[in-house]
Amino acid sequence: MRIVIALGGNAILQRGEPLDCETQRRNIHIAAESIARIARDHQVILTHGNGPQVGLLALMNDHYKEVAPYPLDSLGAQTQGMIGYLFEQELRNQMPGQKVCVMSTQTLVDSDDPAFSDPDKFVGPVYTREQADSLLNEHPDWVIKADGKHFRRVVASPKPQAILELASLQHLVSADDITVICGGGGGVPVKRTRDGLLKDVEAVIDKDRSSSLLAEKLNADAFLILTDVDAVATQFGHPDSRNIRTATPEGLNQFDFASGSMGPKIEAAVDFVRRTGKMAAIGSLNRCSDILCSDSGTVIRPGGDGEVTYY
Repeated sequence: MRIVIALGGNAILQRGEPLDCETQRRNIHIAAESIARIARDHQVILTHGNGPQVGLLALMNDHYKEVAPYPLDSLGAQTQGMIGYLFEQELRNQMPGQKVCVMSTQTLVDSDDPAFSDPDKFVGPVYTREQADSLLNEHPDWVIKADGKHFRRVVASPKPQAILELASLQHLVSADDITVICGGGGGVPVKRTRDGLLKDVEAVIDKDRSSSLLAEKLNADAFLILTDVDAVATQFGHPDSRNIRTATPEGLNQFDFASGSMGPKIEAAVDFVRRTGKMAAIGSLNRCSDILCSDSGTVIRPGGDGEVTYY
């Protein structure tokens, strides 16, 4: 099977952990152990988030006043190289002799996307209310929103229209013995000018949405979104909430999912199922093999009814 796996940021950094390189390496080592259990028997195309890393680079970048701050697209490209390198090394260690490749990718967006007027993508570390107020005084062009009990910077997250390196990726995965790491952070966001030239965009692409598009275009047999929850909950944090075991896209329509967290994951998974007629699933990184066998996580399959089952 050919499987696209989209890793949440928790695979690289747990909430509240320091953003140093060694912490990320330890977490990526654990993630690679889990992914390797699938990649030994199936072809894996791995994507990953980069929100904390982009936010950290932006803060570090801002403190060096001798150079104009680098834009978000350049910072996103930096994280693709850094995180991709760590995953490639750890996967090679887990699967000696198997081929692993990292590819930098760009994602085309519409410069008129309404997301630019209502940014909602979290980047960087979490802050207290006092820290957030102080940062807004220093950076009046920033937007900061509540993230649970904390606060984080948010930036625009326009919808992906195309992955510019798709033809190269299709050629690469045609050799089905290669594990590919690509689409880091949803891909570096770019737009086309009126004269057809590519230009940078100050935004961050949602990696689940771009991974869904990638899975479709690479003719994947399954699309897995791995995060820090066991399954999709009907009312996360509410005492009456239930974990969903299986559902059709229509069955998920009856629930409201948070736009800043589970909402885009549901949207990405449902879009893949509807466009391809194949399986998508959302669940815990530690249970990825079980998710593939439909023994864990929330599995979404095509169907014309509103079927939902629970754990």
